[in-house]
This record gives sequence, C-alpha cells and structure tokens, in this order.
Amino acid sequence: MEFVWMSDNHNIVPDSTPEGSSWSGHEPIENEGFTYTHTFSTLGTYEYHCQPHESAGMVGTVEVVENPSSGGGGEKELEELGVPIQAHWVGAATILGIIVTAIFTFYILKYGESAHTGTGRNG
Repeated sequence: MEFVWMSDNHNIVPDSTPEGSSWSGHEPIENEGFTYTHTFSTLGTYEYHCQPHESAGMVGTVEVVENPSSGGGGEKELEELGVPIQAHWVGAATILGIIVTAIFTFYILKYGESAHTGTGRNG
C-alpha cells in the first residue's frame, strides 16, 4: 500500500495491528510529495492516525484479507459503487425532462401555437 502526503506535517502512527505484524508505521513528520510504501503481509485490521492531526479526525484503517472481493473488475451493482440507487433515478429523470422540453420547444417553434388557441371560425 502506498501512502502519499498531499500536504505538510503528517505521519503514520499505528494504534492497533494484528498479532504477528511487524508494521511500525512512519512516525517522522513528512511534507507534501513524500510517499511511504508498505506491504501488509499479516491478515487483520490495522488502525492508525496522524499524530499532529488526530484531534481533527485524521485516522485510518487498513483491512488485510485473504481473498479480496474487488480483486479484478467485473460488473458491479450500483450500490457497490457507493452511490444510492435513488441518485441514478434522479439523474435519469432529469435527462428525460431535458429531452421532453427540447422536443416540446421544437414543436412550438415549427408549428406555432396550439390549434385550440386560435380565434375560431368566422362564418
């Protein structure tokens, strides 16, 4: 796993690691552009925090599993992508509304007013 510093004054301090793990994090403070790479070989949950920013909620978790379920693409359900299904329906309804409005506008511009709004027949 690669950790990339996107701003200044960060480190990685482990809070808990699985039994048998030798991960010690990266405790020296580093600045933007620094990268730290570690291969997690022991299965389990690794919890860590950034010491200067822990009070701001800068914490993280790495879960190391034997057979990751997202190991190689394939089709995914919409819910697996992190977007609720309702958001997709809102997007589809918005696009449909735009299309219907464009067709209605074209019809009005081409044929003018409705047949039922004229002044009627004289005679």
